[in-house]
Amino acid sequence: MFNEEFRLDSPIRWGMVGGGRGSQIGYIHRNSAKRDGLFDFVAGAFDINEERGREFGTNIGISGERCYADYKTMFAEEAKREDGIQAVSIATPNGTHYEICKAALTAGLHAVCEKPLCFTVEQAEELLALAEKQNRIVGVTYGYTGAQMIHQARNMIANGDLGEIRIINMQFAHGFHSSEVETNDPGTKWRVNPATAGPAYVLGDVGTHALYLAEAMIPELKIESLMCSRQSFVKSRAPLEDNAIVIMNFAGGAVGNLWASCVNAGSMHDQKIRVVGSKASIEWHDEHPNQLKYEVQGEPKRILDRGMGYLYNEDEHVSCDRMGGGHAVGLFEAWSNLYRRFGTAMDRVNKGEVAKDVVKDINFPSIYDGAEGVRFIENCVNSADNGSAWVEYK
Repeated sequence: MFNEEFRLDSPIRWGMVGGGRGSQIGYIHRNSAKRDGLFDFVAGAFDINEERGREFGTNIGISGERCYADYKTMFAEEAKREDGIQAVSIATPNGTHYEICKAALTAGLHAVCEKPLCFTVEQAEELLALAEKQNRIVGVTYGYTGAQMIHQARNMIANGDLGEIRIINMQFAHGFHSSEVETNDPGTKWRVNPATAGPAYVLGDVGTHALYLAEAMIPELKIESLMCSRQSFVKSRAPLEDNAIVIMNFAGGAVGNLWASCVNAGSMHDQKIRVVGSKASIEWHDEHPNQLKYEVQGEPKRILDRGMGYLYNEDEHVSCDRMGGGHAVGLFEAWSNLYRRFGTAMDRVNKGEVAKDVVKDINFPSIYDGAEGVRFIENCVNSADNGSAWVEYK
């Protein structure tokens, strides 16, 4: 059960880059981080327009002198203060993640970064090495994995309830961009521009979410080879894809497939994962996050519900069970669960532990997972752009 009394000795002083007026994701970051009192929101560089950013920041309670024109100024000025920020969340377009995250780590800050972490494996490996050198935590916001039933699935698989894992079906296929909505929607426009979005659209925007669900459930999962086919059904989006299908071979003999799409007309989200074992299967759907299907061969289908006593127990300090079973929970609870884990990990490092060891001890999407997402995208693009050839996963 969730431990409401858990607090850090001192909340982590925290700032934000991006996420200003009108930003849905910025609002989610702020409310999730503040929920349990582990973070103290004190500074921000919210907008490329300094005046607008300062107005926004003061309107949400930040001192005007700590609303900065840009992240470089914020990092430099906050470093001069005894009460300067210790961590930063990066809620900006994809093309800026690498340089901001690198600057944050160089400044000795912990970071929470939107995905993708960066554009290339080379950049990801550089950030990973820097994070280890600086002994800093970097969390990546694969927010859906804060749902309690993802952790239940992880424990069931680890306990052998499914037997040997054979098949993993993943998808995140919504329909909101089934037409050329970017003509009038700036939030979509940058996502279909290679200069700001990177080498892929839906593979990075939604596909890595679906992939990380599998990685969160099966931590030892390793891709050996894959084949990717990607399409630009809205032709103006080329060379970036709005639909992709990936087939994967995993170490140990399991196979998987992933469908990432924004042109699944009529669909809301349709993020699903089904893990098939030799004895049983489980299935989770993000539009019904409180339930996990559990199907044992030869037995009636079962629906496991969040918050019930028959589930596997979690560490009370990072528990995802915020309220009793039957009550609806959703995205804000899942993100708050992640920020609770981010904050707990950052605090342990601040007290002298090694970040790499803390990451192994607390289950959350870290820089290692963010780097793996970048590696996945790079391999998919390599396959798709070479006639959907099978490629050895590198």
